[in-house]
Amino acid sequence: MNSNSQPVKLFLVLAFSCTNLLVSLTPVLAKPTLDSSRSDGSQTKTTLAQVTSFNQPPIPPGPAPGGRVRGGAKRGPAGCKITKLDLTALVPFTQEANSVVNVWGQTTVEHPSWFFYVPYTKDLPYIVEFVLQEDPDSKDSKEIYRKAIALPDKPGVIRVSLPTNIPALAVDKQYRWFFTINCDKEKNSPPTYVEGVIKRVNLSAETVKELETTEPLKRYAIYAQKGIWYEALTTLAELRQKNPQDAALQAEWLNLLRSIRLDDVAAESILPGTP
Repeated sequence: MNSNSQPVKLFLVLAFSCTNLLVSLTPVLAKPTLDSSRSDGSQTKTTLAQVTSFNQPPIPPGPAPGGRVRGGAKRGPAGCKITKLDLTALVPFTQEANSVVNVWGQTTVEHPSWFFYVPYTKDLPYIVEFVLQEDPDSKDSKEIYRKAIALPDKPGVIRVSLPTNIPALAVDKQYRWFFTINCDKEKNSPPTYVEGVIKRVNLSAETVKELETTEPLKRYAIYAQKGIWYEALTTLAELRQKNPQDAALQAEWLNLLRSIRLDDVAAESILPGTP
């Protein structure tokens, strides 16, 4: 009896030891989390980029918004300088079967912000403008905002915000925006530009309350999951500017831009002091 029980005891000891080893390894095998510093010096935890993805909403019924996410122009003696990356709007886009590109995204705020990768610098005599129009499907579209944009010191991602002294975007109304770079002072060559449509929407009262009471990284995730592109991007961009060395935020940024097929500009710097 005793001789038979020894192998059984040995098996039980080995099984118990393996179970404890697996339990101890569980935190290592789980999705990693990293601490991110808040502006007030406190720490918050966020899961890495793999868990947050942007939920692209369907295009609203009606005429397709169209648009252009990459800048491009015929290059010549008076055209734009050739660069490694083109002017790029950091916005979602879809490519239809007929090669039509639709550039469209949602916001929840009255005065949103847009982000653009600009490959040109202030030493070039290019004329840059941002324009916002209402009624994008109308031939009599009314311009509500136009601003001259200064080129940055170096290539990178700049921010353009709608000022608070401009009429607020109306809920459930679409607006068309343009970001244009005219490389030819005489305007004999076509400009390089990007354009798209933005629509302001309301979130549920429950979601609004959650957004008001949670920390920024969680707000970013909520916006991304709800398909609110502009606030997701703005929230994450602001966090990255406050914490430029945070690896988790860098991973989230890469993941967000990869989700809309803009991997090539994901590594470009978000420039400070943009309008």
